[in-house]
Amino acid sequence: MDKPITLQDDLDSMSVPGDLYEVVDADEKKIRCVACGHRCLIKDGRRGICKVRYNDGGVLRVPHGYVGALQVDPIEKKPFFHVTPGENVLSFGMLGCDFRCGYCQNWQISQTLRDEAAGRDYMPASAEDLIALGRRYGSRAVASTYNEPLITSEWAVEVFKLARGAGMRTFYVSNGNGTPEVIDYLRPWLDGYKIDLKTMQDRHYRKDLGGVLQHVLDTIKRVHEAGIWLEVLTLIVPGFNDSSEELWDAARYIRSVSPDIPWHITAFHPDYKMMDVPRTTADTLVRAAEIGAEAGLNYVYAGNLPGRTAEWEDTRCPHCQTTVIRRQGFAVRENRLARTGGTCPQCGTRIPGIWS
Repeated sequence: MDKPITLQDDLDSMSVPGDLYEVVDADEKKIRCVACGHRCLIKDGRRGICKVRYNDGGVLRVPHGYVGALQVDPIEKKPFFHVTPGENVLSFGMLGCDFRCGYCQNWQISQTLRDEAAGRDYMPASAEDLIALGRRYGSRAVASTYNEPLITSEWAVEVFKLARGAGMRTFYVSNGNGTPEVIDYLRPWLDGYKIDLKTMQDRHYRKDLGGVLQHVLDTIKRVHEAGIWLEVLTLIVPGFNDSSEELWDAARYIRSVSPDIPWHITAFHPDYKMMDVPRTTADTLVRAAEIGAEAGLNYVYAGNLPGRTAEWEDTRCPHCQTTVIRRQGFAVRENRLARTGGTCPQCGTRIPGIWS
């Protein structure tokens, strides 16, 4: 009896030779993938931790030509608060991830090849299809998101090259488990990068998430130094990363890279393998936001509990405290920077971001 064709087989059939790898042993056909911080050493016929990048006769093959999720979103949902407020972005993702977060809100996409309960399918699509769709819906930008974009970086760059030619901006929504090689690869084609700083405890990264804290901290610094617009997000999970001490550590690290990096603090809701953990309260978000501001960050946002975190959804000038963008949830209620090109209308202070 013929072996049934699996989702893995289908995805492999659409893969193409990748760019982000190096040959370790040509005779034994061993290669090392450099797309993410795992830097997997992959023998012939084997896969990386992500399960979507694999060694075929000494050549790394990578995902290509499909989407696992596709949607038009407000750019505030990514979240980017310092990028063209109120505009739409075409969000696309593939399948798979290099992490295994137990509270993943996109687990049916990210864990498809690890968890039989996920059952997510895919839709064939070309880069040209995506750009045409984005233009049809009036999107001024495209974002690689939903699953971990680092593991599908070759596909993202193919899309981004066409996006740039169409006058669209390009964004990553990522766990930040990067490498110097992948940031260099993305740098010419990437406008903005959102990184999840999930915890400041390395033991949690290793045991619960499948990563290494230092890799994420290094990527935050590399992205900022590369001149790519950067925003950082921490999902506050009760009992996991919500202590004041840990929040201070996160805020101080971001401040050490730049006080102008926006820090988004968002609320957890029970999902995937963490259904018994309570929701994050608005008071916890406000406490975290106050810590960020006290640590010296100029732009701190308490998100995804609309109307319940006072002024922490708004952008304020760090010099005179004038509110320059007023928000509720993903909706922009007032944008005073639109008339000034990104400077405070009250005192003239430049507010960093991509405003036009």
